[in-house]
Amino acid sequence: MAESEEEVDVLVQRVVKDITNAFKRNPNIDEIGVIPCPEARYNRSPIVLVENKLGVESWCVKFLLPSVHNKLLLYRQRKHWLDREALADITCTLLLLNPDFTTAWNVRKELLQCGALSPEKDLYLGKLALTKFPKSPETWIHRRWVLQQILLQSSGRSRKHPQSEEEQAEGEQADGEHSRRLGVLLARTLHQEMKVCSDAACRYPSNYNAWSHRIWVLQHMATGNVKSHFSPQVFHDELSSMRLWVSMHVSDHSGFHYRQFLLKELIAELSQAPASTTSSKGIPQHLCSTLPGSSPPLPGHDQANGEEADEEGRQLGSTTLLQLFHQEVELCTDLIQSFPGHETLWSHRRHVYYLWHNWRREHQCHRGSNAGSEPDHLDNGPAGPLKACAQSPAGGGQDGVNGQRHASDSMQVDGASLPDPRNSKRLKRGALLPGAPALPSELGFVSGILDSGCNPEQRRFALAYRKWLDTVIGEHP
Repeated sequence: MAESEEEVDVLVQRVVKDITNAFKRNPNIDEIGVIPCPEARYNRSPIVLVENKLGVESWCVKFLLPSVHNKLLLYRQRKHWLDREALADITCTLLLLNPDFTTAWNVRKELLQCGALSPEKDLYLGKLALTKFPKSPETWIHRRWVLQQILLQSSGRSRKHPQSEEEQAEGEQADGEHSRRLGVLLARTLHQEMKVCSDAACRYPSNYNAWSHRIWVLQHMATGNVKSHFSPQVFHDELSSMRLWVSMHVSDHSGFHYRQFLLKELIAELSQAPASTTSSKGIPQHLCSTLPGSSPPLPGHDQANGEEADEEGRQLGSTTLLQLFHQEVELCTDLIQSFPGHETLWSHRRHVYYLWHNWRREHQCHRGSNAGSEPDHLDNGPAGPLKACAQSPAGGGQDGVNGQRHASDSMQVDGASLPDPRNSKRLKRGALLPGAPALPSELGFVSGILDSGCNPEQRRFALAYRKWLDTVIGEHP
Protein backbone atom coordinates (compact mmCIF):
# COMPACT_ATOMS: atom_id res chain seq x y z
CA MET A 1 0.00 0.00 0.00
CA ALA A 2 1.24 3.46 -0.90
CA GLU A 3 2.23 5.65 2.07
CA SER A 4 4.74 8.35 1.04
CA GLU A 5 3.76 11.40 -1.01
CA GLU A 6 5.67 10.16 -4.04
CA GLU A 7 4.02 6.77 -3.90
CA VAL A 8 0.59 8.36 -3.58
CA ASP A 9 1.27 10.56 -6.59
CA VAL A 10 2.34 7.57 -8.66
CA LEU A 11 -0.74 5.63 -7.54
CA VAL A 12 -3.09 8.50 -8.44
CA GLN A 13 -1.58 8.92 -11.89
CA ARG A 14 -1.91 5.20 -12.47
CA VAL A 15 -5.55 5.06 -11.36
CA VAL A 16 -6.55 8.12 -13.41
CA LYS A 17 -4.89 6.60 -16.46
CA ASP A 18 -6.59 3.24 -15.85
CA ILE A 19 -10.01 4.92 -15.66
CA THR A 20 -9.33 6.80 -18.90
CA ASN A 21 -8.20 3.61 -20.64
CA ALA A 22 -11.27 1.76 -19.35
CA PHE A 23 -13.55 4.24 -21.16
CA LYS A 24 -11.45 3.88 -24.30
CA ARG A 25 -11.67 0.08 -24.21
CA ASN A 26 -15.40 0.07 -23.52
CA PRO A 27 -17.30 3.24 -24.51
CA ASN A 28 -20.58 1.58 -23.45
CA ILE A 29 -20.02 1.59 -19.69
CA ASP A 30 -23.43 2.12 -18.13
CA GLU A 31 -22.80 1.88 -14.37
CA ILE A 32 -20.10 2.69 -11.81
CA GLY A 33 -19.60 1.57 -8.24
CA VAL A 34 -17.18 1.17 -5.35
CA ILE A 35 -16.01 -2.37 -4.56
CA PRO A 36 -15.59 -2.97 -0.80
CA CYS A 37 -11.89 -3.80 -0.36
CA PRO A 38 -10.19 -2.53 2.83
CA GLU A 39 -6.64 -3.02 1.55
CA ALA A 40 -4.72 -3.91 -1.58
CA ARG A 41 -4.16 -7.66 -1.51
CA TYR A 42 -2.68 -8.04 -4.97
CA ASN A 43 -0.31 -6.00 -7.10
CA ARG A 44 -2.90 -5.05 -9.67
CA SER A 45 -4.97 -2.07 -10.75
CA PRO A 46 -7.82 -1.11 -8.40
CA ILE A 47 -9.99 -0.38 -11.46
CA VAL A 48 -12.20 -3.35 -12.39
CA LEU A 49 -14.11 -3.48 -15.68
CA VAL A 50 -16.60 -6.32 -16.08
CA GLU A 51 -18.80 -6.18 -19.17
CA ASN A 52 -20.33 -2.67 -19.00
CA LYS A 53 -19.75 -2.12 -15.27
CA LEU A 54 -16.85 -0.08 -13.90
CA GLY A 55 -15.73 -0.63 -10.29
CA VAL A 56 -13.17 1.09 -8.08
CA GLU A 57 -11.70 -0.77 -5.12
CA SER A 58 -12.44 1.17 -1.97
CA TRP A 59 -8.91 1.06 -0.56
CA CYS A 60 -7.59 3.49 -3.18
CA VAL A 61 -10.39 6.06 -2.82
CA LYS A 62 -8.90 7.59 0.34
CA PHE A 63 -5.72 8.32 -1.64
CA LEU A 64 -7.26 9.11 -4.99
CA LEU A 65 -9.99 11.56 -4.02
CA PRO A 66 -7.94 14.03 -1.92
CA SER A 67 -5.10 14.03 -4.47
CA VAL A 68 -7.19 14.90 -7.55
CA HIS A 69 -9.18 17.37 -5.44
CA ASN A 70 -6.04 19.24 -4.41
CA LYS A 71 -4.65 19.23 -7.95
CA LEU A 72 -7.82 20.82 -9.28
CA LEU A 73 -7.86 23.47 -6.57
CA LEU A 74 -4.22 24.34 -7.27
CA TYR A 75 -5.09 24.68 -10.95
CA ARG A 76 -7.96 27.04 -10.16
CA GLN A 77 -5.62 29.09 -7.96
CA ARG A 78 -3.14 29.21 -10.88
CA LYS A 79 -0.50 27.43 -8.77
CA HIS A 80 -0.39 24.30 -10.90
CA TRP A 81 -0.62 23.93 -14.67
CA LEU A 82 -2.69 21.21 -16.32
CA ASP A 83 -3.40 20.85 -20.02
CA ARG A 84 -6.92 20.28 -21.36
CA GLU A 85 -6.55 16.52 -21.66
CA ALA A 86 -5.30 16.22 -18.09
CA LEU A 87 -8.12 18.46 -16.86
CA ALA A 88 -10.69 16.29 -18.61
CA ASP A 89 -9.24 13.11 -17.09
CA ILE A 90 -8.89 14.51 -13.57
CA THR A 91 -12.38 16.02 -13.48
CA CYS A 92 -13.83 12.78 -14.86
CA THR A 93 -12.19 10.75 -12.09
CA LEU A 94 -13.14 13.27 -9.42
CA LEU A 95 -16.79 13.55 -10.47
CA LEU A 96 -17.26 9.80 -10.64
CA LEU A 97 -16.28 9.66 -6.95
CA ASN A 98 -17.74 13.00 -5.79
CA PRO A 99 -20.22 14.48 -8.29
CA ASP A 100 -21.24 17.32 -5.96
CA PHE A 101 -17.88 19.09 -6.35
CA THR A 102 -19.04 22.26 -8.13
CA THR A 103 -15.54 23.41 -9.12
CA ALA A 104 -15.00 20.30 -11.23
CA TRP A 105 -18.25 20.85 -13.14
CA ASN A 106 -17.30 24.50 -13.70
CA VAL A 107 -13.96 23.43 -15.17
CA ARG A 108 -15.79 21.10 -17.55
CA LYS A 109 -18.08 23.97 -18.53
CA GLU A 110 -15.01 25.94 -19.57
CA LEU A 111 -13.64 22.96 -21.50
CA LEU A 112 -16.98 22.54 -23.27
CA GLN A 113 -17.20 26.21 -24.20
CA CYS A 114 -13.72 26.18 -25.72
CA GLY A 115 -14.46 23.02 -27.70
CA ALA A 116 -12.23 20.63 -25.76
CA LEU A 117 -15.29 18.58 -24.72
CA SER A 118 -18.53 17.73 -26.48
CA PRO A 119 -21.96 18.12 -24.83
CA GLU A 120 -22.68 14.45 -25.44
CA LYS A 121 -19.57 13.43 -23.48
CA ASP A 122 -20.58 15.53 -20.49
CA LEU A 123 -24.12 14.15 -20.56
CA TYR A 124 -22.63 10.66 -20.58
CA LEU A 125 -20.40 11.44 -17.60
CA GLY A 126 -23.37 12.82 -15.67
CA LYS A 127 -25.39 9.72 -16.51
CA LEU A 128 -22.67 7.49 -15.05
CA ALA A 129 -22.32 9.63 -11.92
CA LEU A 130 -26.07 9.35 -11.35
CA THR A 131 -25.88 5.56 -11.29
CA LYS A 132 -23.86 5.84 -8.05
CA PHE A 133 -25.27 9.13 -6.74
CA PRO A 134 -28.81 9.39 -8.21
CA LYS A 135 -29.77 12.44 -6.11
CA SER A 136 -26.65 14.54 -6.76
CA PRO A 137 -27.99 18.11 -7.17
CA GLU A 138 -24.84 19.48 -8.82
CA THR A 139 -25.00 16.75 -11.47
CA TRP A 140 -28.59 17.62 -12.36
CA ILE A 141 -27.77 21.33 -12.45
CA HIS A 142 -24.83 20.77 -14.79
CA ARG A 143 -26.96 18.50 -16.95
CA ARG A 144 -29.52 21.26 -17.45
CA TRP A 145 -26.74 23.68 -18.37
CA VAL A 146 -25.44 21.28 -21.03
CA LEU A 147 -28.95 20.83 -22.45
CA GLN A 148 -29.31 24.61 -22.62
CA GLN A 149 -26.10 24.76 -24.65
CA ILE A 150 -27.48 22.15 -27.05
CA LEU A 151 -30.70 24.15 -27.48
CA LEU A 152 -28.76 27.39 -28.01
CA GLN A 153 -26.50 25.78 -30.60
CA SER A 154 -29.48 24.30 -32.41
CA SER A 155 -31.48 27.53 -32.50
CA GLY A 156 -28.49 29.82 -33.11
CA ARG A 157 -27.58 28.48 -36.52
CA SER A 158 -28.87 31.18 -38.87
CA ARG A 159 -28.38 31.50 -42.59
CA LYS A 160 -27.73 34.52 -44.76
CA HIS A 161 -30.67 36.08 -46.55
CA PRO A 162 -30.77 34.66 -50.11
CA GLN A 163 -30.45 37.09 -53.00
CA SER A 164 -31.63 35.12 -56.04
CA GLU A 165 -34.46 32.66 -56.60
CA GLU A 166 -32.02 29.78 -56.87
CA GLU A 167 -30.37 30.74 -53.61
CA GLN A 168 -33.80 31.11 -52.01
CA ALA A 169 -34.84 27.61 -53.16
CA GLU A 170 -31.56 26.14 -51.94
CA GLY A 171 -31.93 28.00 -48.64
CA GLU A 172 -35.46 26.70 -48.11
CA GLN A 173 -34.32 23.16 -48.85
CA ALA A 174 -31.38 23.50 -46.49
CA ASP A 175 -33.61 24.99 -43.79
CA GLY A 176 -36.02 22.10 -44.19
CA GLU A 177 -33.22 19.59 -43.81
CA HIS A 178 -31.88 21.50 -40.81
CA SER A 179 -35.32 21.49 -39.17
CA ARG A 180 -35.64 17.76 -39.75
CA ARG A 181 -32.24 17.05 -38.20
CA LEU A 182 -33.03 19.36 -35.30
CA GLY A 183 -36.27 17.50 -34.67
CA VAL A 184 -34.47 14.15 -34.70
CA LEU A 185 -31.76 15.47 -32.36
CA LEU A 186 -34.26 16.90 -29.89
CA ALA A 187 -36.40 13.77 -29.96
CA ARG A 188 -33.38 11.56 -29.29
CA THR A 189 -32.12 13.83 -26.51
CA LEU A 190 -35.58 13.97 -24.96
CA HIS A 191 -35.83 10.18 -24.98
CA GLN A 192 -32.38 9.82 -23.39
CA GLU A 193 -33.20 12.31 -20.64
CA MET A 194 -36.45 10.51 -19.82
CA LYS A 195 -34.46 7.26 -19.49
CA VAL A 196 -31.85 8.87 -17.20
CA CYS A 197 -34.57 10.33 -14.98
CA SER A 198 -36.43 7.02 -14.76
CA ASP A 199 -33.28 5.13 -13.79
CA ALA A 200 -32.42 7.69 -11.10
CA ALA A 201 -35.98 7.63 -9.73
CA CYS A 202 -35.82 3.83 -9.44
CA ARG A 203 -32.48 3.95 -7.63
CA TYR A 204 -33.54 6.54 -5.05
CA PRO A 205 -37.18 6.73 -3.81
CA SER A 206 -38.91 10.10 -3.94
CA ASN A 207 -35.99 11.52 -5.91
CA TYR A 208 -37.14 15.13 -6.09
CA ASN A 209 -34.09 16.23 -8.11
CA ALA A 210 -34.70 13.63 -10.82
CA TRP A 211 -38.40 14.43 -11.18
CA SER A 212 -37.73 18.18 -11.17
CA HIS A 213 -35.21 17.68 -13.96
CA ARG A 214 -37.74 15.65 -15.91
CA ILE A 215 -40.26 18.47 -15.62
CA TRP A 216 -37.62 20.99 -16.72
CA VAL A 217 -36.78 18.90 -19.78
CA LEU A 218 -40.41 18.77 -20.88
CA GLN A 219 -40.89 22.48 -20.27
CA HIS A 220 -37.87 23.42 -22.38
CA MET A 221 -37.72 20.65 -24.98
CA ALA A 222 -41.38 19.72 -25.46
CA THR A 223 -42.77 23.28 -25.45
CA GLY A 224 -41.78 26.72 -26.60
CA ASN A 225 -39.77 26.93 -29.82
CA VAL A 226 -40.02 23.19 -30.46
CA LYS A 227 -43.69 22.94 -29.53
CA SER A 228 -44.77 21.75 -32.97
CA HIS A 229 -42.46 18.73 -32.73
CA PHE A 230 -43.83 17.33 -29.47
CA SER A 231 -46.54 18.97 -27.45
CA PRO A 232 -49.09 17.85 -26.38
CA GLN A 233 -48.45 14.34 -27.72
CA VAL A 234 -45.37 13.97 -25.52
CA PHE A 235 -47.33 14.94 -22.40
CA HIS A 236 -49.97 12.30 -23.06
CA ASP A 237 -47.35 9.67 -23.89
CA GLU A 238 -45.59 10.47 -20.63
CA LEU A 239 -48.87 10.23 -18.71
CA SER A 240 -49.56 6.81 -20.24
CA SER A 241 -46.03 5.46 -19.76
CA MET A 242 -45.92 6.59 -16.11
CA ARG A 243 -49.11 4.70 -15.25
CA LEU A 244 -47.24 1.43 -14.63
CA TRP A 245 -44.42 3.17 -12.77
CA VAL A 246 -46.67 4.86 -10.19
CA SER A 247 -48.58 1.60 -9.79
CA MET A 248 -45.32 0.00 -8.64
CA HIS A 249 -44.25 2.97 -6.46
CA VAL A 250 -47.42 3.90 -4.61
CA SER A 251 -45.58 5.85 -1.88
CA ASP A 252 -43.46 8.00 -4.19
CA HIS A 253 -44.80 11.55 -3.77
CA SER A 254 -42.49 12.95 -6.43
CA GLY A 255 -43.71 10.51 -9.08
CA PHE A 256 -47.35 11.42 -8.49
CA HIS A 257 -46.43 15.11 -8.46
CA TYR A 258 -45.02 14.56 -11.94
CA ARG A 259 -48.36 13.14 -13.08
CA GLN A 260 -50.06 16.23 -11.69
CA PHE A 261 -47.71 18.40 -13.73
CA LEU A 262 -48.58 16.42 -16.88
CA LEU A 263 -52.30 16.83 -16.23
CA LYS A 264 -51.86 20.60 -15.77
CA GLU A 265 -49.94 20.86 -19.04
CA LEU A 266 -52.55 18.84 -20.93
CA ILE A 267 -55.31 21.02 -19.49
CA ALA A 268 -53.50 24.16 -20.66
CA GLU A 269 -52.72 22.72 -24.11
CA LEU A 270 -56.12 21.21 -24.89
CA SER A 271 -58.11 24.10 -23.42
CA GLN A 272 -56.33 26.71 -25.55
CA ALA A 273 -55.64 24.72 -28.70
CA PRO A 274 -57.58 25.70 -31.85
CA ALA A 275 -59.35 23.14 -33.98
CA SER A 276 -56.30 22.53 -36.18
CA THR A 277 -54.15 21.49 -33.19
CA THR A 278 -56.93 19.79 -31.25
CA SER A 279 -57.27 17.24 -34.01
CA SER A 280 -55.06 14.27 -34.62
CA LYS A 281 -51.88 16.35 -34.12
CA GLY A 282 -52.76 17.53 -30.66
CA ILE A 283 -54.68 14.53 -29.33
CA PRO A 284 -53.37 10.99 -29.38
CA GLN A 285 -54.83 8.94 -32.21
CA HIS A 286 -56.25 6.22 -29.97
CA LEU A 287 -58.19 8.88 -28.03
CA CYS A 288 -59.44 10.63 -31.15
CA SER A 289 -60.76 7.39 -32.60
CA THR A 290 -62.92 6.74 -29.53
CA LEU A 291 -64.26 10.22 -28.92
CA PRO A 292 -67.50 11.59 -30.32
CA GLY A 293 -67.02 14.17 -32.99
CA SER A 294 -63.51 12.98 -33.77
CA SER A 295 -64.04 12.31 -37.48
CA PRO A 296 -61.31 13.89 -39.63
CA PRO A 297 -62.34 17.06 -41.47
CA LEU A 298 -63.37 16.67 -45.08
CA PRO A 299 -61.32 18.47 -47.74
CA GLY A 300 -62.75 21.61 -49.27
CA HIS A 301 -64.18 23.25 -46.15
CA ASP A 302 -64.62 26.95 -46.76
CA GLN A 303 -64.39 29.84 -44.35
CA ALA A 304 -68.11 29.64 -43.52
CA ASN A 305 -67.47 26.43 -41.63
CA GLY A 306 -64.50 27.86 -39.71
CA GLU A 307 -66.43 28.82 -36.60
CA GLU A 308 -68.18 25.47 -36.47
CA ALA A 309 -64.84 23.69 -36.87
CA ASP A 310 -63.36 25.76 -34.03
CA GLU A 311 -66.33 24.94 -31.82
CA GLU A 312 -66.03 21.24 -32.60
CA GLY A 313 -62.31 21.45 -31.89
CA ARG A 314 -62.98 23.00 -28.48
CA GLN A 315 -65.58 20.36 -27.71
CA LEU A 316 -63.18 17.61 -28.77
CA GLY A 317 -60.49 19.03 -26.51
CA SER A 318 -62.93 19.24 -23.59
CA THR A 319 -64.09 15.68 -24.21
CA THR A 320 -60.49 14.49 -24.27
CA LEU A 321 -59.81 16.19 -20.93
CA LEU A 322 -62.95 14.61 -19.53
CA GLN A 323 -61.67 11.20 -20.51
CA LEU A 324 -58.23 11.92 -19.02
CA PHE A 325 -59.80 12.94 -15.71
CA HIS A 326 -61.96 9.85 -15.74
CA GLN A 327 -58.97 7.58 -16.34
CA GLU A 328 -56.92 9.27 -13.61
CA VAL A 329 -59.70 8.90 -11.04
CA GLU A 330 -60.09 5.26 -12.04
CA LEU A 331 -56.34 4.77 -11.48
CA CYS A 332 -56.57 6.38 -8.03
CA THR A 333 -59.56 4.21 -7.13
CA ASP A 334 -57.81 1.02 -8.17
CA LEU A 335 -54.57 1.86 -6.33
CA ILE A 336 -56.33 2.99 -3.14
CA GLN A 337 -58.33 -0.21 -3.01
CA SER A 338 -55.36 -2.42 -3.91
CA PHE A 339 -52.81 -0.72 -1.63
CA PRO A 340 -54.68 0.61 1.42
CA GLY A 341 -53.04 2.98 3.85
CA HIS A 342 -50.83 5.04 1.51
CA GLU A 343 -51.20 8.78 2.00
CA THR A 344 -49.63 9.53 -1.39
CA LEU A 345 -52.58 7.99 -3.23
CA TRP A 346 -55.14 10.04 -1.31
CA SER A 347 -53.15 13.24 -1.83
CA HIS A 348 -52.99 12.55 -5.56
CA ARG A 349 -56.74 11.90 -5.74
CA ARG A 350 -57.37 15.18 -3.92
CA HIS A 351 -55.18 17.07 -6.39
CA VAL A 352 -56.80 15.44 -9.43
CA TYR A 353 -60.27 16.30 -8.21
CA TYR A 354 -59.18 19.86 -7.43
CA LEU A 355 -57.82 20.23 -10.99
CA TRP A 356 -61.08 18.92 -12.39
CA HIS A 357 -63.13 21.19 -10.13
CA ASN A 358 -61.24 24.34 -11.19
CA TRP A 359 -61.23 23.41 -14.89
CA ARG A 360 -64.97 22.73 -14.85
CA ARG A 361 -65.68 26.12 -13.22
CA GLU A 362 -63.48 27.96 -15.73
CA HIS A 363 -65.15 26.03 -18.55
CA GLN A 364 -68.60 27.11 -17.34
CA CYS A 365 -67.44 30.73 -17.04
CA HIS A 366 -66.18 30.60 -20.62
CA ARG A 367 -69.50 29.23 -21.81
CA GLY A 368 -71.34 31.88 -19.81
CA SER A 369 -69.48 34.60 -21.74
CA ASN A 370 -70.72 33.09 -25.01
CA ALA A 371 -74.42 33.26 -24.25
CA GLY A 372 -75.46 32.94 -27.87
CA SER A 373 -73.59 29.71 -28.51
CA GLU A 374 -75.05 26.27 -28.12
CA PRO A 375 -74.42 24.41 -24.85
CA ASP A 376 -71.50 22.06 -25.06
CA HIS A 377 -71.13 18.52 -23.84
CA LEU A 378 -70.46 19.47 -20.20
CA ASP A 379 -73.84 21.10 -19.67
CA ASN A 380 -76.75 19.98 -21.76
CA GLY A 381 -79.46 21.10 -19.39
CA PRO A 382 -82.22 18.84 -18.13
CA ALA A 383 -82.78 17.30 -21.55
CA GLY A 384 -80.88 14.17 -22.45
CA PRO A 385 -78.57 13.69 -19.46
CA LEU A 386 -75.77 11.16 -19.75
CA LYS A 387 -75.86 8.31 -17.27
CA ALA A 388 -72.09 8.35 -17.19
CA CYS A 389 -71.25 5.64 -14.74
CA ALA A 390 -73.81 3.27 -16.14
CA GLN A 391 -72.52 3.77 -19.66
CA SER A 392 -68.78 4.03 -19.05
CA PRO A 393 -66.74 0.90 -19.84
CA ALA A 394 -65.19 0.87 -16.36
CA GLY A 395 -68.51 1.30 -14.66
CA GLY A 396 -69.97 -1.92 -15.94
CA GLY A 397 -73.48 -0.58 -15.36
CA GLN A 398 -72.67 0.39 -11.78
CA ASP A 399 -71.34 3.39 -9.97
CA GLY A 400 -67.85 1.90 -9.94
CA VAL A 401 -67.32 3.28 -6.43
CA ASN A 402 -69.83 1.67 -4.11
CA GLY A 403 -71.51 -0.67 -6.59
CA GLN A 404 -74.89 1.11 -6.64
CA ARG A 405 -76.77 1.79 -9.85
CA HIS A 406 -77.93 5.20 -10.98
CA ALA A 407 -80.10 4.20 -13.89
CA SER A 408 -82.77 6.82 -13.38
CA ASP A 409 -80.61 9.73 -12.20
CA SER A 410 -78.42 11.91 -14.37
CA MET A 411 -74.71 11.97 -13.65
CA GLN A 412 -74.04 15.33 -12.04
CA VAL A 413 -70.63 16.94 -12.45
CA ASP A 414 -70.74 19.27 -9.45
CA GLY A 415 -74.10 20.54 -10.64
CA ALA A 416 -73.56 20.20 -14.38
CA SER A 417 -75.09 17.10 -16.00
CA LEU A 418 -73.33 15.29 -18.82
CA PRO A 419 -75.35 15.03 -22.05
CA ASP A 420 -76.04 12.08 -24.25
CA PRO A 421 -73.96 12.63 -27.41
CA ARG A 422 -76.85 11.25 -29.50
CA ASN A 423 -78.93 14.31 -28.53
CA SER A 424 -76.29 16.88 -29.49
CA LYS A 425 -76.17 17.87 -33.13
CA ARG A 426 -72.59 19.05 -32.69
CA LEU A 427 -71.34 15.65 -31.58
CA LYS A 428 -71.25 13.03 -34.30
CA ARG A 429 -72.23 9.44 -33.66
CA GLY A 430 -69.44 7.76 -31.69
CA ALA A 431 -68.40 6.41 -28.31
CA LEU A 432 -70.17 7.70 -25.23
CA LEU A 433 -68.46 10.15 -22.94
CA PRO A 434 -66.80 8.67 -19.86
CA GLY A 435 -67.95 9.50 -16.39
CA ALA A 436 -66.39 12.60 -14.85
CA PRO A 437 -65.51 13.17 -11.19
CA ALA A 438 -68.40 14.43 -9.11
CA LEU A 439 -68.88 15.36 -5.47
CA PRO A 440 -71.62 12.74 -4.82
CA SER A 441 -69.55 9.98 -6.38
CA GLU A 442 -66.47 10.99 -4.38
CA LEU A 443 -68.46 10.98 -1.14
CA GLY A 444 -69.87 7.60 -2.13
CA PHE A 445 -66.37 6.30 -2.75
CA VAL A 446 -65.26 7.42 0.71
CA SER A 447 -68.33 5.84 2.30
CA GLY A 448 -67.59 2.59 0.52
CA ILE A 449 -64.03 2.61 1.88
CA LEU A 450 -65.20 3.32 5.43
CA ASP A 451 -67.90 0.64 5.27
CA SER A 452 -65.46 -2.00 4.02
CA GLY A 453 -63.73 -2.42 7.38
CA CYS A 454 -60.44 -0.83 6.31
CA ASN A 455 -57.30 -0.57 8.42
CA PRO A 456 -56.80 2.45 10.73
CA GLU A 457 -54.46 4.27 8.34
CA GLN A 458 -56.84 3.89 5.41
CA ARG A 459 -59.73 5.06 7.56
CA ARG A 460 -57.81 8.12 8.73
CA PHE A 461 -56.95 9.14 5.16
CA ALA A 462 -60.53 8.55 3.99
CA LEU A 463 -61.96 10.71 6.76
CA ALA A 464 -59.44 13.48 5.97
CA TYR A 465 -60.41 13.34 2.30
CA ARG A 466 -64.12 13.54 3.11
CA LYS A 467 -63.48 16.51 5.41
CA TRP A 468 -61.56 18.21 2.59
CA LEU A 469 -64.43 17.59 0.17
CA ASP A 470 -66.95 19.08 2.61
CA THR A 471 -64.90 22.15 3.55
CA VAL A 472 -63.17 23.05 0.28
CA ILE A 473 -65.33 21.70 -2.52
CA GLY A 474 -68.67 21.86 -0.70
CA GLU A 475 -68.30 25.59 -0.03
CA HIS A 476 -67.46 26.34 -3.69
CA PRO A 477 -69.67 24.04 -5.80
